[in-house]
Amino acid sequence: MGVNILTSNSNYYSKPKIFSEVVGSAIRGTRTQENYRASALPANARNTIGDAIMSDNIFDDILNRKTLFLNKDLLRDNHTPDELPHRMKEIKSLSLNLVEALNGNIPSNMTLYGVTGAGKTAVASYVCTQLEVKGSRIGRNVNSIMVNCRQIDTQYRVLAHIGNSLYESYEIDEIPFTGWPVDRVFSELVKRMDAKGGVFIIVLDEIDHLVRKAGDDLLYNLTNLNQSLKNARSCVIGISNDLKFTEFLDPRVRSRLGQLDVIFNPYDASQLQDILRQRAATSIKEGVLKEGVIQLCSALAAQEHGDARCALELLRVSTEKADEEGKNTVMLKHVRIAQSQIEADQITPVITSLPKQQKLVLAAILINEKYGLKNIETGQVQDIYAQVCAFVGQNALTQRRVRMLISNLDMLGLITARLISRGRLGRTKEINSCIPSNVDPMAIMGEAEPEMLGVLDKKYRHQTRL
Repeated sequence: MGVNILTSNSNYYSKPKIFSEVVGSAIRGTRTQENYRASALPANARNTIGDAIMSDNIFDDILNRKTLFLNKDLLRDNHTPDELPHRMKEIKSLSLNLVEALNGNIPSNMTLYGVTGAGKTAVASYVCTQLEVKGSRIGRNVNSIMVNCRQIDTQYRVLAHIGNSLYESYEIDEIPFTGWPVDRVFSELVKRMDAKGGVFIIVLDEIDHLVRKAGDDLLYNLTNLNQSLKNARSCVIGISNDLKFTEFLDPRVRSRLGQLDVIFNPYDASQLQDILRQRAATSIKEGVLKEGVIQLCSALAAQEHGDARCALELLRVSTEKADEEGKNTVMLKHVRIAQSQIEADQITPVITSLPKQQKLVLAAILINEKYGLKNIETGQVQDIYAQVCAFVGQNALTQRRVRMLISNLDMLGLITARLISRGRLGRTKEINSCIPSNVDPMAIMGEAEPEMLGVLDKKYRHQTRL
């Protein structure tokens, strides 16, 4: 609160002013005087001052620095090149089916399976683009619509997204983000598809995520779409990392969706080298990559399910590291630095966002490993977990719940939990952490949950194996 100040003149006492108002007025007066004095300077002097201020920018040196890249965006995973090495077999499978759209017929529904980074989305995008180009040349109306079901993950939102992608400027309203009954959204979609006509290729990327979250009602409606259409036709292409996701589907949906399956095998190291050389030729300056850089990036990515995205990211980050150091070449050490950074960047947010009980289970596994244990059994994890809970003042969950949390950690890639049989002694899991050595999971969890600081240094009673 300001201090009241009484101001007066010869005639009257004015309204009290707040001290802050007086100070503010004084400051404004000072600024006005400074501006006046600045305006009195010669024009060339004012320009010199302005140039000095403008030149003092943190981005100046970075923008003027030479770079090893020609076009960094060509190494991003969202770029689809003009050629896709080692995917001609898969491209041909899609093309032989989708060519029916150019004849005005309905292509079969398809499902594309394969591990992450196997080229499923790139191939689907490539073939659909080629299909649309050919259709425009021969006067056939063919449209492809790609939907990422991890981002657009409900039946309503998927139908609205497809419908709004067909939105014409003369139409009054888009389908709203929410608020309509699903049957109204579906009817609007059918109306717009019929109005546009032709054949529609609906590609649902990461379809397994949608099925697990929202069920198979959307797939039932989309695979049954042709019965509602009059002047248009459609087919559905699902893309999934999970070969078993169709087990969650109604038998009627499964039979309609799985008319044609295409399996994408992981890339091997030599295939990844061809992909990297193709991309590097147009994205990185010639002669920049030292011998062995592409081979090392490919070998490291091949160890992780032959992931082309991983290989491209590794090459891009390696070149960025050489750029930051002001080097003229990318060396093997830059690949190693990039690998460490990528692993840390990927794992840190995963560990940070774990629920508290899941953090405690992970801590119990790490504590067992600190004491030299490997292939840790579920009972040993449960024993240490109960002690950790006591230290931090949390109620311990049942052994059944702990087993579920262990499975979740395995699914996230933070641990491996291999189920083994011990004959008459029953079955158990052999558990080991698989967090990279350059990541400190206990420090990350301690930062997210302060009460977990120091948990690793406590003394614990350990079970002994028989």
